[in-house]
Amino acid sequence: MFAVTALALLVTLALALVRALRGPTVFDRVLAANSIGTVAVLLLSVIGFLGGRPEFLDLAIVYALLNVVGTIAVLKFFEFGSLGDPLEKPEGE
Repeated sequence: MFAVTALALLVTLALALVRALRGPTVFDRVLAANSIGTVAVLLLSVIGFLGGRPEFLDLAIVYALLNVVGTIAVLKFFEFGSLGDPLEKPEGE
């Protein structure tokens, strides 16, 4: 049953990759990249379970955190044009 799940995740990964390459807007591509990261986390977990290697779950958790932080950073960059300058003073000072 887990082999079927892994195969379904690979198909989902391929479909998300197609969306990332053909997305009409930048936000479609960012969403597809986030989906690819989520599917990769699920795939790591399933492969770790199938192989009897529970340390893969730790890797999946770290990758999930990096995926979230990376997605937020990319979206902030596209919205504001930079990730922030520590030398800039906030407005009103």
